[in-house]
Order: sequence, then structure tokens, then C-alpha cells
Amino acid sequence: MRAIYRRELKSYFHTMVGYVFIAFLVAFTGVYFMAFNLNYGYPYFSYVLSSIHFVFMIAVPILTMRSFAEDRKNKTDQMLLTAPVSLWKVVLGKYLAMVSIFAVPCVIYLIFPLIIMTQGTAYLVVDYLSILAFFLIGCVYIAVGMFLSSLTESPIIAAISTFGVLLLSYLWSGIADFLPGSAAGNAAGIIILAAVLVLGIYQMTKNWLIAAVLEAAVVITCVVIGITKASLLEGALSNLLGRFSLTEVLTGIASNSLLDVGSLIFDVSLAGLFIFLTMQMIQKRRWS
Repeated sequence: MRAIYRRELKSYFHTMVGYVFIAFLVAFTGVYFMAFNLNYGYPYFSYVLSSIHFVFMIAVPILTMRSFAEDRKNKTDQMLLTAPVSLWKVVLGKYLAMVSIFAVPCVIYLIFPLIIMTQGTAYLVVDYLSILAFFLIGCVYIAVGMFLSSLTESPIIAAISTFGVLLLSYLWSGIADFLPGSAAGNAAGIIILAAVLVLGIYQMTKNWLIAAVLEAAVVITCVVIGITKASLLEGALSNLLGRFSLTEVLTGIASNSLLDVGSLIFDVSLAGLFIFLTMQMIQKRRWS
């Protein structure tokens, strides 16, 4: 894994992608830092990070689009698939290389709260917790981009699809507010959402029995709840999807100076899930 990690890390700097990624994040954050913290005198750096998380939609696709798609396009992935190394080492090596590049601007961010402290009152604990949350959210997005890159051989398609998913994540809270509140509407939405997830499971397992059982279980559960206690379904879909908003932890730190540990654990778990899904896709290609 160390050899793959070094190979990937060097490749990002040989092609200037690493330098551009780091410079873009630091420069963009610096502009907001000067505006909010230096010009307006706002003492929280966490407010800057909560305001710029949309930058992930631009930066992450640039970083992740080459991770597997370019190897597949150039047929160099055959060396990785046939190499005498475990599949999880290949995937983790690539993932950790991208995380290491993303960690560079996050380390630079540690200086900004100290600059605020030289100008007056600073809240170092809150600011450093926000940097940690920002880093973990970025790790989730990188895992998502890596997974989407493993689905195609075109880096452009990988970048566009990653941008689309991150845009959906950015608009997630607003979309949840427009969902129906009635029990019937929520039941229909849950069944449709389950069908999409089951379809993804079927594409990975090619086992229609497992897919049919899972979908039938969701349908039966919704029908039973709708008959016995329909009030439980009212607003259930918006509440369920609202829990998947990744940026709420940053908003909570910036607005209330409160850290939601459960959200951080969820971020780590979600990153692990997409790393696992990437392994499954590569394993499927290796055996085929």
C-alpha cells in the first residue's frame, strides 16, 4: 500500500493537480477570511468554513476524477488488478493520497485562528473543531468522488457526476423542505427511495432474490405502519433525509458553538461505506 500511496501522491504533483487544488482552497478561504475576520472583525473562523463548503463542488471533482477513471482509460489499471497486493491496499493507497493532499490546506487553516488571536478575542477550540469537521466532510466527498471515478473510464464523466452528487448534497436541506408531509406521500417516497437503493444492491450482487426480499420488506413495513399508525409516516421522509445533511455539523459549530459528535461518526462511517463500495466495484472488474 505504501508504494501505491507514494505513486499516487507523486502523480498529483507531477501533473500540477495537487498544487492547483491546494492553492485554490487556500486562496479561496483567504478571501473569505479577509472579508469576515479581518475587515468585519468577526472572531470566529468557523463562520468562514461554514460559508465556503460549497467550494467542495469545484475542488473535489478535480482531485478525484483521475483516481480510477484515468487508469481504466489508459489500461494501466490492469497492472493494479493483477498486482500481488490486496485490493483494499490499492483502494486505500489511492484514497489516502487524495486525503493527504486535502490535509495540506486544512493544516494551513490552523494558522488563521492564531492570526485572529493577534487581533483580539479568538475562540481557538471552536475554530479548530470546525477545521476538523471541515476535514472529515472533505474526506467523505473524496470517497464519493473516488467511487464515482471507479464506475467509468472517462475522467470528465467522473468529474461531472461528482459535481452533480455534491451539488445535490449542498442543496439537500432545501430539497428536504419541499417533500410531502402526508403519510401517503411519505410512504410512496420511502418505497421509491428503497427501490433505488435495492437497484444499486442488485447491480452489485446480481441476486434478484435479495433485492426482491428487501423491497418487499420495505413495502410491507410502510403498509403496516400506514394502517396501524399513519401518524408515524407524516414527515418521516424529510426527517430521514435531513439526517444525511453533511454540512449541518459545520453550521452547528458556527451558529451555536456546539459539536455534534454523532454527525462526525456518521461522516466517518459514510466515507468507509463509499470506500467499501469502491472496493466492490474494482473486485467485480477484477473477476470479470
